[in-house]
Order: sequence, then structure tokens, then C-alpha cells
Amino acid sequence: MTNDVTAEEALLLHHKRKGKIEIIGKTSILNQRDLSICYTPGVAEVSRVISQDTAKSYDYTNRANTIVIISDGTRVLEMGPLGPEAEMPILEGKSLLFKKFGGVDAIPIVVASKDKDDIIKFAKMFKPSVAAIAIEDIESPKVFNITRKLSEEVGIPVFHDDREGTSMVVRAALINALKLVGKDPKKVKVVINGAGAAGHGISEILSDSGIKHIIVCDKKGAIYKGRDQDMGQFKNEIANMTNHSMAKGTLKDMAKDADVLIGVSAKGLFNKEIISSMAHNPIVFALANPGPEIEYEEALAAGAAIVATGRSDRPNQVNNYVAFPGFFRGLLSCRASKITKSMIIAASDAIASSINKTELSKDHIIPKYDLQKDYINLAYRVAMAVSETAVKEGVAKINVSRKEMKSEVRKILIRYNKIEKQVEKLNKKA
Repeated sequence: MTNDVTAEEALLLHHKRKGKIEIIGKTSILNQRDLSICYTPGVAEVSRVISQDTAKSYDYTNRANTIVIISDGTRVLEMGPLGPEAEMPILEGKSLLFKKFGGVDAIPIVVASKDKDDIIKFAKMFKPSVAAIAIEDIESPKVFNITRKLSEEVGIPVFHDDREGTSMVVRAALINALKLVGKDPKKVKVVINGAGAAGHGISEILSDSGIKHIIVCDKKGAIYKGRDQDMGQFKNEIANMTNHSMAKGTLKDMAKDADVLIGVSAKGLFNKEIISSMAHNPIVFALANPGPEIEYEEALAAGAAIVATGRSDRPNQVNNYVAFPGFFRGLLSCRASKITKSMIIAASDAIASSINKTELSKDHIIPKYDLQKDYINLAYRVAMAVSETAVKEGVAKINVSRKEMKSEVRKILIRYNKIEKQVEKLNKKA
């Protein structure tokens, strides 16, 4: 556990509250007239209008601000396939972050099937109710097929947090880290350990950003064109994007003289010998969660110039929560029909640039929400970057001005902050 939180405390909170989220109404029902407007007979006219033009559901219901998060529980953090019920507390937490930092209403749903076709069919059935779909904690390579199929067919944005979310945050942190050590992104050697969804997404976004020397490793070592062991469609895609020199060998071999080492794999896979063999002023992102590939202090002691992990009790926490709430706020506000690579890169740039030059340091390469002030500004910056890019690419139905977006984000998040304080008062009384 982190930040001095014990397992007992986490269990107590979840047991006492019976979870972390609930549904509350936007309007009151205080008398018969209210009831008649909100429900029958008044609601019949709303249904009639929507039946004539289903796009009106965005105007007359909460669909425009609602997403669904779907998982089958086959990849619960680094603990593996614990099952859909065990995934629920994670999705509830995710829903809470969507609301807190993006004002997005996220419905957590776990499915009792591991079959990709079942999951695709199930997710597609949500389309009339939601404006976007988020995929969470589904094992690779199955998750690639699910997200691609849905993206092609549903006509609303489909977001895979382990892929799109992680890649945009890692890229933002790396932009700032390279600035600090004075290295040119186009000339650095980057080694990524982990060839699942996160590794695939990171290698793709870094390749698209002009980084030419990238090598991805899995349990068998470096991935390269023509490797005949443990490959498949998605590792072949990695091979086509990276390792143009066809380097072969273990993670230890590949890390030698590398400028950047990114771990999206498992606890304890990096060691002092690997870090000390890297180039001058190496950058190490040990992002396995909840336990990193190497501990923050150990990586520094081994010679790393800048270290990031997924831990909240160490500097440079690379966590997707700085990205996905604002990203979805932008998607929903402009009513985007899909997610593009340009939108991911624009959001990543917004995250990186949210730290100004005077604040940037080896212990501060990625924004960390000050829960009292910074989250409104960061959510706005990311949302605006996504919305403007969507408009430019012709995948947005609404053109939101910067003034409108800033006002919308502030109103939504300040309103939630007030509700949160009211909830806390009630909890203290309970």
C-alpha cells in the first residue's frame, strides 16, 4: 500500500460505504407536478421527439455525459485474472475519478464471459445509452481485437485505458524528462519492457512522435521482424514499428547504452546492473502496478538521472488519472465520433506543457493534481486539446470555443466538489 494506507483501512472504507459510487438525480420530485414532468405523462413527449430523431437523445437525456466502462476481470492490475467481481472495486474507483476530475458519468460494468465476441456484442448493445465506451483490464491480445472491432463498428469513441491512456501520459512525462537531461528525442535509444496493450500503445505513439530507435522486449527478449517465438499479430505490428536494426537479445542486452528504459511489465524485473549499463543520465520509468520493476530509490542509486513509477508516494507518479478524465471531457463536449492518433498526441502535449519551465524538475516531470486547485486547469487543457483536434479532423459534431469549454469544465467540477463536500459531511454523521 502507499501513502501510509494499510490494507485494513482500504477494506474498512469499502465495506463501510458498500462501494464508492451511487446514482443521484439532477432534478427534484417534491410534488405531483414534478412527478408528472419527470415521469409519466410528461416524459412521453420526450420519448416521442427522440423516436423521430435518435440524435436528440444527446439533448434530452444524460447520454451526452455518460460512458460505460467494461471489463471481464482477466487482468486485474498485476494480480492477473481475478474475475469480474474482483474487478468491480477498480471500475468503481475509475468511475469516481471520471466524475471528480472530468465531470463524466461513468457506469462500471463487468461481464461474466471471457469470450471476445461476447464482450464485443455486449458493448455494442450499450450504444443507445452512452456517448463513449472505455475498455479496462482485459487480457492481451484479446483486448486488441475487442477495441479495434468496436472502434470500427459502434460510431462512438472507444478508449482502451491501458493503451491510449498509458501511452499519452508516458509520452508527456518523457517529453519533459528529455528536456531536463538535454537529449534530442529523435536521437535517443528507448527500450520498452512489456509487449501488452501498454507496450504496444507506447511504442506506437513514440514512433509517431519521431523517436526512431525503439526496442520492445517481452519474456523472450527483443521483438524483431522474423522472430519465430511467441509472436502473433500484435507483436508483429510492434516488430514493424520498432527495432529497425533487428537487434536480438535479452532485456539486459537491449538496455545497454539505452537512454530511456520504460517498464510496463511486472514487479522486480529491473536491477542495478541493468540501470548502470545504460547511457549517461538515463531515464527510467518503472510503471508496473502496484509494484514497480525497480523501486524509485534503488533506480536512483543505480545511476538513473530521472525516475518515474506508478506510486503515489514517490515523485513522478505516471498515472492515467491525469489523462482520461480530461480526455473524455473533450470527447463528450465536442460529441466526437471516434478517437484518432492526433487527439492522443494533442492531449499528451497538453499534459506535458501544463508544467511550466520554472516548475519543471527531476522530481516533477508530470502534473500531480493538487486536489484543491490544479485539476480544473489540467482537465480543461486536455479537454480543449482533444476537442480542437477532433474539430480539425472532422470527427466532432460540436465546435466548442475555449471560453465555452473552460466555463463548462469549471461549472461541472465545482458542482461536483460541492456535492463531494456534502457527501463527506453525511459520512461523518453516519
